[in-house]
Amino acid sequence: MVDRTVTTVIDAERCTGCGRCTEVCPAGTISLVEGKAVVTGVRSLSCGHCAAVCPTEAITVCAVDPDAHAYATFAADARWLPPGGFDIAQLIRLMASRRSCRRFQRRPVGRALLEDLVRIGVTAPSGTNSQAWTFTILPDRGAVEALGREVARFFRRLNAMAENPLLRKGLKLLGRRELTDYYRDYHQSVSEALAEQEKTGRDRLFHGAPAAIVVATRPGGSTPKEDALLATQNILLAAHALGLGSCLIGFAVAALTKEVRLKRFLGVPDEERIQAVIALGYPDESYLRIAGRKGYRLRTFPGASRG
Repeated sequence: MVDRTVTTVIDAERCTGCGRCTEVCPAGTISLVEGKAVVTGVRSLSCGHCAAVCPTEAITVCAVDPDAHAYATFAADARWLPPGGFDIAQLIRLMASRRSCRRFQRRPVGRALLEDLVRIGVTAPSGTNSQAWTFTILPDRGAVEALGREVARFFRRLNAMAENPLLRKGLKLLGRRELTDYYRDYHQSVSEALAEQEKTGRDRLFHGAPAAIVVATRPGGSTPKEDALLATQNILLAAHALGLGSCLIGFAVAALTKEVRLKRFLGVPDEERIQAVIALGYPDESYLRIAGRKGYRLRTFPGASRG
C-alpha cells in the first residue's frame, strides 16, 4: 500500500490566492478558501506539483526529499526546463549513442557516482507517483563477482533440470512449458558460457563490469515494472552522459526472480520484485557512428480522422 498521507504545508502569509496549485494538483489535496490556498483533501500523491508552480514559494510538501536533486559528482541546474526548451537533436544523439557495453575497463566506479545515478533514476515518472522502487548498489568488482557466482550456480542447476527429457515432457503435459522453452532457446548458449567461464575465467555474465545496480519494486505500486524500467532508462542514459558504459543483465534478473535465496544474498527483502540488473563501468570500447535499428510496426487507430 502506497502511503498517501498529506504532508503539504501552506504559508498563508505568502499565499496570494492565485489558484495555480489547485489547478495542477492531481489528487484534489488543495482548495481555495476565502481567497487562500488551503489543504482540504485527505490524500496526496506527494508529487510536488503545487510547490513547483507556486510563484511565492508558499507551499512545502514535507514528504519530498529536499536533497533529491543534490548530486555529489556534478552541479545540477535546478531551473525548470519548459516543453520545447531543449535541443531535440542532442537528445536523440544521446539516446542513439548509448550502446550495451560488454567490454569494461578495470577502473573502479566511485560510490558517489553510483549514488548519483540512483538519484537520477528516481526523477522518472511512476504510476500515481508511487515511487515504489528500490535500488541495491554493488559498488565493486568483488561484489559483482560474488553475485555472478551465485547466478552461475542457479543456471547450472537449471541446465541439469532442462537436460532431463522426462521432466520437460511431464511439465509440458501439465501446461508448464517454461523448461521446454528454456531448453530450446537458451540451454546450449548458457552451457557454453558456463564452460568458458570455468575454463578461462572470462565473465560472460557481467562482462567484467566493476559495479552494478539492481532495480527492484516494493508491493503497492500501480505499475511497478513500468516504473522500474523508466528509472532504469534514466540510469542508462545518465551513465553514458557521465562517461560510463552500461548493460542490462537479463539472465541475472531471471535468476533473482526465480530464486528467493539470491535476493536474500543481496539483502533484498522477499516481498520486493527484481526488475532490472545494470552492469556499469568505464567502457573499453568506442564507436565511430551510431547504429541503426530494426524496422518496427506502426499502427493508427482505424477510427482516426484522415485529416
